[in-house]
Amino acid sequence: ERTLESPLDCKEIQPNTTEVTIFVMKGLTDNPAIQFILFFLFLAIYLFTLIGNLGPVVLVIGDSRLHNPMYYFLSVLSSIDAYFMSKTKTILLPECAAQMFLFTTFGTTECFLLAAMAYDRYAAIYDPLLYSVSLAPRVNVSLITASCAGGILHATLHTAATFSLSFCASKEIRHVFCDIPPLLAISCSDTHTNQLLLFYFVGSIETATILIVLISYGFILLAILRMRSPEGRRKVFSTCGSHLTGVSVFHGTILFVYVRPRPSYASDHDTIVSVFYSIVIPMLNPIIYSLRNKDVKEAMKRVFGKN
Repeated sequence: ERTLESPLDCKEIQPNTTEVTIFVMKGLTDNPAIQFILFFLFLAIYLFTLIGNLGPVVLVIGDSRLHNPMYYFLSVLSSIDAYFMSKTKTILLPECAAQMFLFTTFGTTECFLLAAMAYDRYAAIYDPLLYSVSLAPRVNVSLITASCAGGILHATLHTAATFSLSFCASKEIRHVFCDIPPLLAISCSDTHTNQLLLFYFVGSIETATILIVLISYGFILLAILRMRSPEGRRKVFSTCGSHLTGVSVFHGTILFVYVRPRPSYASDHDTIVSVFYSIVIPMLNPIIYSLRNKDVKEAMKRVFGKN
C-alpha cells in the first residue's frame, strides 16, 4: 500500500493509486542566480504592462474625444492584458482551475477583440462615411459582449473537461502557470477527448478570427492603394502594419502551443513560447495600439501635460 507523503499533497482514490491535489510549477530554471535576475526582469515587465495597459483605459474614460468604437475595443483589450499571474511555485487544484479558467477566458476574448478591432479599422478606412452606422453604439457593445461571452464559454468547456481528469502520475507541472497542454501531459486519465476538444475548438476560433483579420486588412490594403496622398498612405500603412504584426505574433504563438499533438506538450520550448505570449505580448500591445496612435498621444498631453 502506498504511503502518502502529506495529506495536503494527494488523496487516496483507489488502492495503490493517489490523486494529486497540489501542483508544483517547474518554472523556467532552478538556478537561484538566474531566478533572481528573472524576478526583477519580470517585475519590470509587469509594472510596464500594468501601467501601459491601464493608462489607455483611464484616457478613454476621461477624454470624450476618445469615445468611439476603436478606443472602446482598445480599453477592453488593455484591461484583459493587465491581469496578474501567481508568483508562487505551488498551487492548490481549485486555484489551478481558477487560473486556467481566467487565462483561457482572457486569451480567447483577446482573439475575438483583435478580430473586432480589425473589422473596426476596415470600416473606418475603407468606407469612412458609413463608419458611424457600421459601428453604432449597439453594434460596438454587442461585439464586446459577444467577445467576453465567447471567452467565458470556451474557458468553461476546457476547464471542466481538464479537471474532470485524474492527476496521479506527477504533481510537477512543466510550466510557469496552469495551462491546458501541460496538465494533459501529467494526467493519468485518457486525454484523447480533451485533445480533440482543444484541437477543434482552438483551431476553429483561430481560423475564424484570422480570416476576419486577413479579409479586413485585405480591404484596408485596397483602400490604401486608392489613396492619392502619399503621406496619408504612409501613415495608414505604418499604423495598420504594426497592428497586423502584433496580431500575427499573437496568433502564431497560440497555434504553436495549442494546435499540436500531445507528445510535444511537455517540451521546454512551450514554456518559453507561453511566457512570450502571456507576458511579452501584453507588454507590447500598449506600444502597438496606444503609444503609436496620434489621438492617444494628444489625449496624454491634455491629461498629463497640464503641469
